[in-house]
Amino acid sequence: MPELPEAHTVANALNLFLQGHSFEKIEIFIDKLRYPLAPLLDAGLLNQPVLEVRRRARYIIIELANRRALVVHLGMTGVFRQSEPGDERRKHEHVIFHLDNGRQLRFECTRRFSSITVCELDAPGAEPECLAALGVEPLSTDFTAAYLYRELHRRKCPVKIALMDNAVVVGIGNIYAAETFFKARISPLRPAHKLTRKECAVLVETARGVLAAAIEAGGTTFSDYRQLDGTEGLFERELLVYGRKGEPCTACGTPITTATQGGRTTFYCPKCQH
Repeated sequence: MPELPEAHTVANALNLFLQGHSFEKIEIFIDKLRYPLAPLLDAGLLNQPVLEVRRRARYIIIELANRRALVVHLGMTGVFRQSEPGDERRKHEHVIFHLDNGRQLRFECTRRFSSITVCELDAPGAEPECLAALGVEPLSTDFTAAYLYRELHRRKCPVKIALMDNAVVVGIGNIYAAETFFKARISPLRPAHKLTRKECAVLVETARGVLAAAIEAGGTTFSDYRQLDGTEGLFERELLVYGRKGEPCTACGTPITTATQGGRTTFYCPKCQH
């Protein structure tokens, strides 16, 4: 499932493609993805310039001039694609946005777990009310060692589960959590409330570094994720532990092992991470 770097990459590309333009027509070809798509047929979404496309957690917010906004979650297989009017529609392209410059933006999703919802913003640049319960952004100044230490010490679950909790910090999914714990040399199996202040500081800085590097590489492509122009994310080449079960640790040579946490596979080195 696309995580923060993938959503960030797509939001930046959409901002360049859409900002200043408006939707002249929106076509839907199925009734619903995760939620019904009928709200996209509201005439209030048309002929309103896009002010900005930005990311919040793993959500993409397309803000229009009239304070309406589209809130998009890519789910497992959601892909935006820039297109031209003459291009043949693909089987799973469920929404086509016709722009005022004659171009098209198409949304494809094979498994239909993605969502596109419509909301009203209280003010320009405001956060949609539906996202108000989300935790801090990991690349923001709010994500500090003191904050993480305070949050972890409220929880007795494994620390990886806590770091992936969107009520604590948003957007750190399975791939980037695994890489963060490996680079920080901290076991993802440890109880969250037993981490020290120093270890929390290391986790914060490491998580920021991993996410920044992934954004620079355009995210990670394992199956469906693509950037707006169809290219793949290249961070897979830099993965040190995720997906490498049984392979030697790049630091000590011990075989990478796995555990199941919260229904997800955790990759870690049993020697380096403690």
